[in-house]
Amino acid sequence: MHEFRYVGDEFYCEDVRVGDLARRYGTPLYVYSHKTLLDHFHKLRRAFAPAAPLICFSVKSNSSLSLMKALTDDGAGLDIVSGGELHRAMRIKADPRKIVYASVGKTREEIVAAIRYGILYFNVESIQELGVISAVAQELRRDTRVCIRINPNIDPHTHRYITTGTVESKFGVDLETARVIFLNRPNFKRVSVEGVHVHIGSQITQAAPFVAALKRVLRFIDHLKKAGITVRTLNIGGGLGIIYKQEDPQTAQEYAEEILPLLTSRRLRLILEPGRFIVGNAGVLLTQVLYVKDSPKKRFVVVDAGMNDLARPSLYGAYHEVHPAQGARPDSKTTLKRSDVVGPICESGDFLALNRMMPLFDAGELLVVMGAGAYGFSMASNYNSRRRPAEVLVKGRTVRVIRQRESYADLLRHEKVVEL
Repeated sequence: MHEFRYVGDEFYCEDVRVGDLARRYGTPLYVYSHKTLLDHFHKLRRAFAPAAPLICFSVKSNSSLSLMKALTDDGAGLDIVSGGELHRAMRIKADPRKIVYASVGKTREEIVAAIRYGILYFNVESIQELGVISAVAQELRRDTRVCIRINPNIDPHTHRYITTGTVESKFGVDLETARVIFLNRPNFKRVSVEGVHVHIGSQITQAAPFVAALKRVLRFIDHLKKAGITVRTLNIGGGLGIIYKQEDPQTAQEYAEEILPLLTSRRLRLILEPGRFIVGNAGVLLTQVLYVKDSPKKRFVVVDAGMNDLARPSLYGAYHEVHPAQGARPDSKTTLKRSDVVGPICESGDFLALNRMMPLFDAGELLVVMGAGAYGFSMASNYNSRRRPAEVLVKGRTVRVIRQRESYADLLRHEKVVEL
């Protein structure tokens, strides 16, 4: 559930009309619900309470500082994948002992910074990477800890671009390579190989792939135990799906009820890395209709937000509901026409919605693109030299700008005109 709803014929975020936000801050505009953000975090924490896990919010899903801080202030850790995300974590004074660092391509510079800050774990994706971490730790004379990311070769039945746990994926190591790493732990000086990590993909709506992957990893842990090797930490990643269209994803409680029985007899520190589940439905994108034009086959609703603002429809063919901010959602009496909601970018793939039966929107109307909290602004770009939008956070009746809209000066700030 979320805090975006109609009150009469006006669309609200918590206790604020989104139309008022658009008039005050302009469009395109990302709007986040503080209550929804924390509610989803609390649901996951309650569901897994018997295991007392460390829940590390996946920063890549939404790296806005204010959202990160709201979660860390409430006890969340952070799952990071770059030096930039580490810098963001330090900017909000996050506890480095609650930070885990994934990424298949960590640079030496990033590894140095993470060790110096004293993060909890690196999630290691290759033997070569582990060697570099060991070399850096020795140079710095600092001990560090790692989990080995295992690729269990489980198909999560999600979009292939966000499938990360099959043999065709670049992520993690196979079970035999992981076994070799654990057997050769003493060779990696200053590094404590303490756990295993598994993350098979994103927007997974059923528990079966998670359970299959976990069972495979637990069998691996049992084999290590027979060899005299103790695994202390189990990081089961993220990937829980949300409702974008008509999906029926498992709830946090249902997910926990599938996972926890597999862990009851084991003394493992449990880590989770949710992102989309927490923030996906905590944000919407407001966009204004600029023009409407009809073709022999359909209507084109041209809006001021495009693939530069929300890339998911163009990149993944992702579905996002689109509602009018005023006039309530369509009913049986509403006149509908097959329409595409398209942006201003010079690409035929620039769309927010395709072939939808929609009301007859007019120029000037405000539309609400739902489920835009995850992989929305964090994937935004300046393509076509367009400015990235502002972001606001709503708590009850209180509204705060958490990111200013970029200016044209911002677009040029780091460039120089040179003559050769």
